[in-house]
Amino acid sequence: MTSPEPVPDSRSPHPDTRSLGPVPVGARALGPDLARGAMLLCIALANSHYFLRGPSVLGGYPTGGSELDAAVVWLLTTFVDGRAFPLFGLLFGYGVARIAARQAARGARGVRRLLWRRGLGLIGVGFLHAVLLYVGDILAAYGVLLLVGAWLVRWPDRRLLVLAGLFFALGALPGGDSMTISTDPPGVEMLPPDLRSMLVARPPVSVLVASLGPIGFLCPFALGLWAGRRRILEQPERHRTLLRVTAVGGPAVAVAGAQPIALVLAGVVDPPARGALELIGPLHDATGVLGGCGYAALLSLVALRFADRHGPVVEAIAATGQRSMTCYLAQSVVWTVTFTPFLLDLSGTLTVAGTALLAASTWLVTVVTADAMRRRGTPGPFEVLLRRITYGFVSKP
Repeated sequence: MTSPEPVPDSRSPHPDTRSLGPVPVGARALGPDLARGAMLLCIALANSHYFLRGPSVLGGYPTGGSELDAAVVWLLTTFVDGRAFPLFGLLFGYGVARIAARQAARGARGVRRLLWRRGLGLIGVGFLHAVLLYVGDILAAYGVLLLVGAWLVRWPDRRLLVLAGLFFALGALPGGDSMTISTDPPGVEMLPPDLRSMLVARPPVSVLVASLGPIGFLCPFALGLWAGRRRILEQPERHRTLLRVTAVGGPAVAVAGAQPIALVLAGVVDPPARGALELIGPLHDATGVLGGCGYAALLSLVALRFADRHGPVVEAIAATGQRSMTCYLAQSVVWTVTFTPFLLDLSGTLTVAGTALLAASTWLVTVVTADAMRRRGTPGPFEVLLRRITYGFVSKP
């Protein structure tokens, strides 16, 4: 285990006051980009089924579907739901740690202010995304988290790990607010009947999501900061043992912890009493954090395997990861056109299996598009926008 890199201090006495830009694409490590690109498939699968309607809804899934639908529900609740977003949070914290470390190594001052600008940029884009496309936006929540996280980058390792452990424990406490046990059908904010309803109802909901969302992401974010200081995902050859244990143990615990709720949502067993649901829902969510860490470790080992010879598939997925914000927003365009009542209005027509196929196809289109942009040397437009907000200029790809 290597020692962490120096943590930046925004009061550094270095005379260079410039905010220096991000790492050029050619110098980026494969592991984090590959993880971000693969993560977007999980995000698509996790988001799209919440638009579906039916006689009754449990955990975001309409009940009473076909056997194929039940099988897809089991797969998603076992491997995707509650596992994708912790992975997203860990990678976000990892990226913040690397930004802070690079700025400190280059002698730039005002690292905290730089991160605050990035956070405000995420909040602005996320709010517009939530109002115009997808009210379940997480960009604004990450922006709010970064306003606090800008202080956490200077915390010592032990304090970060204690914070992660505390919020992990809080997330595992019994309660009725887990998304996996929600019985409410999609509301007017998710499926607005008309444009006016959308513009009126969504802003307060998006503010609420952005305000409360960071609580659920603090644990993986803190773990990402810790891992980013050690460059664990960028230098997997130096952390093989840790990565192998995490890649095996994390998903194994996540699969086991998902079964009580996965079997209920798939219709294999009858829903238990409310008290039992309030136990197995948080169990599903808490073990999902470990699963997200395991996915990151596994993808880092995959990147190590292909470090010397990137095939076209690996290159394309990594290109998607380099444009993750743009690709994430592109997914929402598909959900908006497909499910909004005053557009295609397919929420009551598509099944869980059909929506999963739509999600996978959408991700595949973004992969092909991102790879075409890579070949042309074109960065993602929203990555350019966020870099301009963060660093004050548009960096070259």
